[in-house]
Amino acid sequence: MCGGRGGYKLESQKSKGKCGGIHLLVPRRIVPRQSSSFRSISRLLLIPVAGLLIIIVWSFVAIHLPEPAPPKKKTKAVDHAAVVAPKPATAAQAKPKEHHGDIALILDDVGFEHQPLAEAMDIDPNLNFAVLPNARNAGAVADALDARGFEVLCHLPMEPEGFPRVSPGTSAVLTSMTSSEIAAITRADLAAVPHARGVNNHMGSRATADRRVMESVLGALPKGMYFIDSRTSSGTLAASMARSMNIRTASRSVFLDDVAKDDAIRAQLRALMQAANEHGSAVGIGHMYPSTIRVLTAEAPQLRAAGFRFVRASEIVE
Repeated sequence: MCGGRGGYKLESQKSKGKCGGIHLLVPRRIVPRQSSSFRSISRLLLIPVAGLLIIIVWSFVAIHLPEPAPPKKKTKAVDHAAVVAPKPATAAQAKPKEHHGDIALILDDVGFEHQPLAEAMDIDPNLNFAVLPNARNAGAVADALDARGFEVLCHLPMEPEGFPRVSPGTSAVLTSMTSSEIAAITRADLAAVPHARGVNNHMGSRATADRRVMESVLGALPKGMYFIDSRTSSGTLAASMARSMNIRTASRSVFLDDVAKDDAIRAQLRALMQAANEHGSAVGIGHMYPSTIRVLTAEAPQLRAAGFRFVRASEIVE
């Protein structure tokens, strides 16, 4: 049949058949379309499913992959040589403190009550203490000094000029004694001062100038004990005779406190420092006067800072 019925759709193209000289339209099968609402619902359902899959995958990756290392901080290169080696000293630090001399400082007349012994022991560990054998507390004080590590001397009483008006006390070496008596009294005095490593004379301006007396005294000393000549007389023979008898010896350079006033003691201390600077070492002798201990306590740190060193008497005898 010709015409447009029966669900046929006219097309713009001509078909091969003809109907009454009129070109016939070829009918086309109409394909039914899917509902647009179904497609929309499907797409909407895919979104949460895809999101859930992404979350599951991300969680698995986050758990099983190794944690990334934290970023390294930039650090300066370490110069190991600089770490091991000390920093170079400045010119002032590199120059060692100049040593100006050694001072053997002996404090005489030790062993009596009411002396500032504790204060004296705080001045310097290398101070030397000469204990009088006829002092009441000679033995106990010598023990205490030795226990603290100080060097102890026997401050041997010897006859001065002006004796007996000027007295050195009991158990003194006198020029009127025989040689054997002198040797005996010397040994007894040494026994009264335990731990003594050396001897220096107390007074003795007359006895030290007597050759026979000094030969007897020095001959009575135990082997290895030294003798410090206090030089209470310009005519003393003590040091020269000690050297001739191969006994180690030294001589006093400066008395600190013939005048026991602070200013006078300071002046003598400066003289002692000058002697040590000139000769390399010097022997200073002071006493257990409060003024002497006070000045030494104040001045000892400055003396050390100036390049001087306190030493034991045994270190400078020769």
